[in-house]
Amino acid sequence: MNAHSQTAKVLTEALPYIQKFHGKVIVIKYGGSAMLEERLRRHFTKDVVLMKYVGLHPVVVHGGGPQIGETLKRLGKESRFVHGMRVTDAETMEVVEMVLAGKINKDLVHGIIRQGGRAVGLCGKDGGLIQARKMTLPPPDDGLDLGFVGEVERINPEILRSLDSGTYIPVVAPIGVGSRGETYNINADLVAGALAVALQADKLILLTDVPGILDASGDLISAVPLKELDTMFSRGIVKGGMIPKVQCCSRTVRGGVRKAHIIDGRVEHSLLLEIFTDHGVGTQIFKEED
Repeated sequence: MNAHSQTAKVLTEALPYIQKFHGKVIVIKYGGSAMLEERLRRHFTKDVVLMKYVGLHPVVVHGGGPQIGETLKRLGKESRFVHGMRVTDAETMEVVEMVLAGKINKDLVHGIIRQGGRAVGLCGKDGGLIQARKMTLPPPDDGLDLGFVGEVERINPEILRSLDSGTYIPVVAPIGVGSRGETYNINADLVAGALAVALQADKLILLTDVPGILDASGDLISAVPLKELDTMFSRGIVKGGMIPKVQCCSRTVRGGVRKAHIIDGRVEHSLLLEIFTDHGVGTQIFKEED
């Protein structure tokens, strides 16, 4: 009976959050170990389907860096990175599009359908969803050419709204199209943040391979007001690979999204724990008035 009572307690704890977020758009960037391990992939797709069934509107944006690297290696093509970004020539861009918009996107859509959900796979070319421009680096690296690496110029969210307001879960590959029809490879965090702002989402959630923002002692910081981020950067609390993710969250919240979350995708059902429980599992970044 104790186990049954605990189950009932968890369900009733979730109720006010289900009520609060019913009808809200939640943009989720899916990446890291949660994409690579079969067990975690299965939990993720179950979580997203459950979110849709209880009345939330999840929009999934996925990455795929390791899978792209493996495919290029099999083709005998070396990967080269500048500041963590893959230098993408025309041949590499063809592989990126094939892996992201083809293999990964469709596998994820199929995984959601297998769990009883309904999903549609998209990339930035579909319906003019993601208008992109070539990314240029600031000085002193402005002379470096990253090839077909892009950044979001504009989001055309109508196609997502029509899917998301119904029974379908949009699954988006981070590929954009330029003004002359050229294809660009865009960082999935940037795409997720831009979509969250364009859709006026309630939350942006980034799945990573770390628990969230950690303090100097290595303990998780569960909540950070937007105004404190500059101090955290200057004190070196936010460092390394966490810097671009926190910057993405900051831009998204400043753009009107109520909260941004960085959570550990290696934790089973971390998505549900962050949204539907009192304590959550990651770091949330929010405006001071919230």
